[in-house]
Amino acid sequence: MSVHDDLTSVQRALDDLLRSVSRLEQQLGDGLEIRRVRIDADHLRESVALMREVSRDQAAPQQPPLVTISDAPYDISLWTDSDDEGLGARDRHAP
Repeated sequence: MSVHDDLTSVQRALDDLLRSVSRLEQQLGDGLEIRRVRIDADHLRESVALMREVSRDQAAPQQPPLVTISDAPYDISLWTDSDDEGLGARDRHAP
């Protein structure tokens, strides 16, 4: 199963749990215990929603940032030490 399928399965189980808690709340009343269960179930729902967002963000392919290259000519002073790059000296010919 994929992560999406697992999260969907967990979401269905949580929906069932919340329906059961609502039925219990109608039968037992609004006591401290049922409120704690309701709050815990709501926290679980929020946690699953956060996991869905994280999994969606991770599933989306990450695009590398674009680099803009200027059309302006380069500064010629950048090439003053090009003799050290094996291109040969300006006043000499290659063998």
